[in-house]
Amino acid sequence: MPTFYSDFAAIQAGDKNYKSSTRDTKQLIDELREEGISALILDLRNNGGGSLQEANALTGLFIPSGPTVQIRDQSGRVTPLGDTDTAIAYSGPMAVLVNRMSASASEIVAGALQDYGRALILGDQTFGKGTVQVLQELDKGQLKITQAKFYRVSGESTQHKGVMPDITFPSLIDKETIGESALDNPLPWDKIHETRYPVYWNIPAYLPILEPRHEARMAKDPNFVAINDQISEFKSLAESYKTVSLQESTRIKQREESKKRELERENTRRKALGLELLTSVEDIVPIEEDTYAKEASEILLDFIATNQVAQQQADKQTAQK
Repeated sequence: MPTFYSDFAAIQAGDKNYKSSTRDTKQLIDELREEGISALILDLRNNGGGSLQEANALTGLFIPSGPTVQIRDQSGRVTPLGDTDTAIAYSGPMAVLVNRMSASASEIVAGALQDYGRALILGDQTFGKGTVQVLQELDKGQLKITQAKFYRVSGESTQHKGVMPDITFPSLIDKETIGESALDNPLPWDKIHETRYPVYWNIPAYLPILEPRHEARMAKDPNFVAINDQISEFKSLAESYKTVSLQESTRIKQREESKKRELERENTRRKALGLELLTSVEDIVPIEEDTYAKEASEILLDFIATNQVAQQQADKQTAQK
């Protein structure tokens, strides 16, 4: 899902078939359920937010009812928003993929589903955009005013800290330079009273099983090995490039060395996958397979298997009693 959208003009015109992220997602889920899906991945990577109402409604597709977010204004008054529709579009195992560019409404959805124990949150720490802002018209231009903050149902703010994933994936995005915490004078993270909400799965209890398997797969996956090597190189270059040479020959040499390492890394990956090796860095094309989504599906399969074993053990104990 690239953004939380809604066709407000169509809604005002009374069009019953108006477009919205929630309606479109529900339609896709209905189609997938007819195919007998075992699990669902909601991809919120690079989703910078959008309609708060859509974020609230979309969360409601996965819970019967209850609060989804709290909003505290400048006077300290807290207003909860929640799902009042008891219908559920999907009740099975699911995961939410996030990264550093997942912000605002994405963090509301991911945070709520994490607090409810409704989904595994996979990826990277999110952006940390937990403020409510309005635009004030001026004679020349506009003034953006922060007038409230978002809080999760657990009472934790999404501001500054964002949503921390249950299982972390390697990321090429530098959190030191991108995110709310990287901005000048960001509002701090804080916490208010939690609301009442049920917890469906005790996700932390599954992590001691899921995380080692995830780490083992990444260590063997040529794509993840290449990504981690690229991250290490970026970090190394960031340290060495705190000063930059103005000598042309030095810069050319650094560029050629970087190209050589990139080609070696790509050929190492291709060799492990049984692909034809390349002779030039210009021949490198983006990886077609979504490595992160594939690993998310593997984690969900592990979760399903672990949950089935736990259920069988519980049923056995009940039968013995």
